[in-house]
Amino acid sequence: MRRGSKYRLRQKRNLIAGSRKRKRNSKEQLALSWLDSAADFAMLKRNSRRPRSRIFQTGRASRRREEACAHLPFSGAEKKPTMASEASSVGDETSLSTFSQPKQASLAKVPSEPCLYDFQNPVLQRCMEQITYLLMDEIPKAEYVSLLNDYVESEFFLIDGDSLFITCARELTLQRGQNLHFFYLVERFLLDLTSKGAKYFIVFFKDVEHMYFRNPDFLSLRNALIIHLRKNTEIPIHTEFLNCLESSWQQFLQDNYPYFLIVADEGLDQLHTNFLHVFILHTLSKRVNIVLTSGQESDAIRVYGYHINSLFKYQTHFKQYKKNLEHYCQSLVKYWKESGTKVCVFLCGCPSLDALAGKAYRKFAQFQKEIKDLRYVVCIITCSLVLETHMQVLERPTSSAKSNEKKKKSLDEKTVLTLEDVGDLLRMYCLSVVFLHHLPLSQRSRVRFINACWNEETLRFMQQYKLCEFHVLQCLATQALKNVDFSTLPDLSDDLLLKNIAFYYGLEKGPGFDLDTGEKMNRDYELLWKHITELSGTCDFGAPFPLRRTSTTFIEEKCLSGKDKESKWMFPKPGLIPVMNTIVDEFAGNILTELPFLKIDDPVVTSLKKQKEFDELLHWHSGKPLSDDYDRTSEGFWGEKKDPWALRQNQKLQTFQRFYGESLEGTISKKIAPQPDTPKKASPYATKSKKVQKTKAEIIIEENQKRKRAEEERKEERRWSALSVTIENNIKENMASGIKNLEVFLGKCQSASVKCSAEMAALNVCFGLWTEHCKAAGKTEKKFNIAAEVMRRIHSLIENYDHKDLLKETDFHQIAKCLWYFGFDNLAASLKYIKVSEHERKELKEKHAKYAVGMGSSRFQLQYMGHYLMREERKDPDPRVQHFIPDSWQRELLDIVDNNESAVIVAPTSSGKTYASYYCMEKILRDSDESVVVYVAPTKALVNQVSATIFNRFDKALPSGIALCGVFTREYRHDALNSQILVTVPQCLEILLLSPHRQEWAKKIQYVIFDEVHCLGGEIGAEVWEHLLVMIRCPFLALSATISNPKHLAEWLQTVKRYWQHTEAVIAQNSNHSTSVKKGVKVKQSVRTQKTSYKVKLVVYEERYNDLEKYVCSLNNDDFTIHHYHPCAALTVDHIEKYGFPLDLSLSPREAVILYDIMVKAMTDWPRANELDPEQFFKDKMVITKADARTYEKQLKEELEMWIKHGCSEEANRVLQLLKPQSTFSSETAMRKQFPHFVDKLKQMDKLPALFFLFNIKEVERLAHNVCKFLKEKQSKKPIRASGKEEWLTKKCKKREKYLMAQNE
Repeated sequence: MRRGSKYRLRQKRNLIAGSRKRKRNSKEQLALSWLDSAADFAMLKRNSRRPRSRIFQTGRASRRREEACAHLPFSGAEKKPTMASEASSVGDETSLSTFSQPKQASLAKVPSEPCLYDFQNPVLQRCMEQITYLLMDEIPKAEYVSLLNDYVESEFFLIDGDSLFITCARELTLQRGQNLHFFYLVERFLLDLTSKGAKYFIVFFKDVEHMYFRNPDFLSLRNALIIHLRKNTEIPIHTEFLNCLESSWQQFLQDNYPYFLIVADEGLDQLHTNFLHVFILHTLSKRVNIVLTSGQESDAIRVYGYHINSLFKYQTHFKQYKKNLEHYCQSLVKYWKESGTKVCVFLCGCPSLDALAGKAYRKFAQFQKEIKDLRYVVCIITCSLVLETHMQVLERPTSSAKSNEKKKKSLDEKTVLTLEDVGDLLRMYCLSVVFLHHLPLSQRSRVRFINACWNEETLRFMQQYKLCEFHVLQCLATQALKNVDFSTLPDLSDDLLLKNIAFYYGLEKGPGFDLDTGEKMNRDYELLWKHITELSGTCDFGAPFPLRRTSTTFIEEKCLSGKDKESKWMFPKPGLIPVMNTIVDEFAGNILTELPFLKIDDPVVTSLKKQKEFDELLHWHSGKPLSDDYDRTSEGFWGEKKDPWALRQNQKLQTFQRFYGESLEGTISKKIAPQPDTPKKASPYATKSKKVQKTKAEIIIEENQKRKRAEEERKEERRWSALSVTIENNIKENMASGIKNLEVFLGKCQSASVKCSAEMAALNVCFGLWTEHCKAAGKTEKKFNIAAEVMRRIHSLIENYDHKDLLKETDFHQIAKCLWYFGFDNLAASLKYIKVSEHERKELKEKHAKYAVGMGSSRFQLQYMGHYLMREERKDPDPRVQHFIPDSWQRELLDIVDNNESAVIVAPTSSGKTYASYYCMEKILRDSDESVVVYVAPTKALVNQVSATIFNRFDKALPSGIALCGVFTREYRHDALNSQILVTVPQCLEILLLSPHRQEWAKKIQYVIFDEVHCLGGEIGAEVWEHLLVMIRCPFLALSATISNPKHLAEWLQTVKRYWQHTEAVIAQNSNHSTSVKKGVKVKQSVRTQKTSYKVKLVVYEERYNDLEKYVCSLNNDDFTIHHYHPCAALTVDHIEKYGFPLDLSLSPREAVILYDIMVKAMTDWPRANELDPEQFFKDKMVITKADARTYEKQLKEELEMWIKHGCSEEANRVLQLLKPQSTFSSETAMRKQFPHFVDKLKQMDKLPALFFLFNIKEVERLAHNVCKFLKEKQSKKPIRASGKEEWLTKKCKKREKYLMAQNE
């Protein structure tokens, strides 16, 4: 694509050089005085399907525009350049050589030549060349991405209104003058965004409006679009900004900070394109991304477009060219204004645009009639204004230069209509407006297509009318009208309807003939003409009837070329080929009756009939059976399965899978025993009445179990006695490593009393570390991670062992001592066995002041213990799950699987939603040896991980030829069709379900588990997920963490299940009628039948197991600085006021405290400051849970919303501004270069291990290589230990510790 862009660039240079050599005669350029709208509109259509990397127009389009723009009006005989010459004259030969090899320093050396307009200055032209070259190099690299992510309510973006305008005007299906169709295109585009949850503003710049004066058609249509969006929609529209370089616009970007801007990369002409390029560069320099209007596509879920990321280099380029760009835009706008004035003088005879606007305002003030239809109001005022201005055009004096007097006179006679002709045109226009009011669209759509166009004189008048209409619409936008319906604004005029009326009166029936339109239409038409004549003053323009009083022809027939005639003559008769299909007939319904179908004997239909119908089962060249993608996928090992070498390879594979699974989850293998086919029946003699006395055998069993539990208790105590010293020493040496070893022991220990002893021992060790740290710290800042670990142990002891009466009085005194030292006297006094007077509390607090943390207990828990806060968990175990106690929502998932129901499960990552899938697998394994469960994962890496986990979790003795788990990907398959659990990717499962040879296997599927089901809305392969969800008949589990509309997805899947319920009921009914069973013959049923369920349940769990905090990294003076990024800093006051807080914006407990502190700072007289203080909100609460922190967060968010609602927006805005980090925008190249130093800094901050996400594989490998090289160089400079004995003793201690840990396991 880049080669193509450079080729077009060379084409453009040749075009520029050729246009400079052509001589222009200024006298010949006075033929026409306005832009040929038809030529311009045709060029827009021709460019609508261009390649997205195209910047300049092709030579043919440029020449066409040059011809269309060669008739612009200029006063006097002074030679002035046309639009085409301005668009193409981007520099002389020197600038062209500079353009091929951009050199920034050469811009200042080029001497400035005297030019008519400043933007033609060679320095400014060369500046624009550099910007165009930069964007031409970046636009082909734009990424085609989904613009609206899953949580669209948090993504606010902007749309350039003029880019939207010209994009819809370029639509190929849009005919010139069909305003209603144009508004439909705009609303369809915006509705598609709005229906998908998009939040956006539309911006129209005032300076760009002056560009459209050379084409009044677009000028009036643009203004109507702005008013329509304001009056008839709820979309925020901004028109107060002059251009993108204005300071107020930059402040707007800073206040709102949009995610991206949708803008076009090519305008109506080259000058407009240059303006857009300046706009794009400025936006990228403000750290706002760009999305191009060209190439955008949409489906039912997503909107796709070409996205350009904001990089540091754009900021550098904009700073370098800022002054030149400001000068260029100022001179360009000045040129547009002067051109607009000349167009106004020529078309309307007014000396300036302000004079014409004044006439429109006076007409508007004079019109005092109350008319509800906006079309009538605009028609009356505009027609009156046109009549007045046209009289000025006819009466204006000719030029004083005698040499131009005759030419001016002849030009006016040729291109200016007479007053009588204008009256005829306006009467026909009024009739067309009446038709628009009364005729429905169904009748207007049947208007005939006229192969004719307006002649030259009429085109000029139409431009004059549109210019006046623009000023009338300007009055409508500023004046308050009562009882006026703006819903008809998109349908102000219909050029095709007006052309039909003119054709009927001009070429068919002639003057003096009037249509029989009925009383209502006649009355409205006469009323319109009456108001127009009254508003026009003393001039008499005649009665409303007859419409035509002159014989002037306003339209002329087009001449078709030979090629067009031939293509029109050879065009075949349209029609659909008849197809008999019950599914199509049921889906289409009555629509098929209204469509044109070809007859059976039509040549097109008969040519499709074949002499023989057959099903291809064999290859045509070899005669071998046809194979599918499954057969072409290679097996996991080579050779026959009876081959000893192949069996050995299979054993190695399973061993590796189990080892891989143990590394992921530990040793948790479970032996699966199939349930008996028929459950044992209860004894008929069993009674429910009285309790049966225990037998001697039962008593012995109970005593044995007690002795066994006691032995296990003593065994756990011996284990802790052996490991306690090692773990305590580990905690003293490295607290993080020692606590990790302690957690491993607690996870394996089954004795609650031993756990309590271990927790108390860890508490004492950590408290000792805190006291030593406080003694050594002195005046330095204290490290609160030790204190946080002490409080964590206290939380665990009180929550887990107090209700079991395992804590002794001495334990409570030790806990109270820790709390006294921390300064949490309120918590210490609330413990059992602790009775202290108020005076003693003060003395203890003063005594241990140097060990205090310096803040309240609630603030400390929120600020430093956020990741340690406990979740609300159930205490009662579930017999279906062995390794943990499931929460209520997880038990709901297990119930869904037990009932053979389907479910959409939405829960955050690491919340435990995957356990439902493994329970589903266990259930299928227990039911039989033939049932199959399929696990669908989006990537091969996840397939490998899940298969290893399955091998580690389950172990089952299966019959010969059946495997526990199989894998099927496009590159590899192993036991795919002979396993009970198949782990695969969506594409491979679709292959199996659609293969006619695999239907017997497909009938065995009992459950399908879709992991990461949000891929259903992805960019690549989303349709495969949809196909699978529609095709499967068995229950399913759809797991995801990021679905924005889970309710809609569940409802859609429920409709799919209802369809299959109806279909299977019909199939079962038909099979019952077609088969009969003889009397006395028993039908053999399957061993175990599952109850079929068609319910689809939705399970949503929003609580994260771990809180995520965001940080921003920037490079400053070759040193990385990492700043915390508060989530609220990404919001604006306007966004909170309109949409509230996004659903996906959650705060960690520490961030909630930060928000409170900033709110106190922003509003000194905040009434609820004391109420929402953490110490008051959680007054004397020993253990603050995650649910408590969420409640506090919710209260703060609601309070901030109330600030905005009650007029404290300035204080709220200050809060958001104070939360923003003071980071710098760094160069991406420099950050990649310093990446190894960043890893080293993370090591110093104790933030490793870390994950770095990059979307370029080569970049990943390069950065990894650089880090490895950096670490090797750093290690080579590190001095070697001097003492060999010390190293030997260290290794011996490590071996001893490993031995003790192995004994523990």
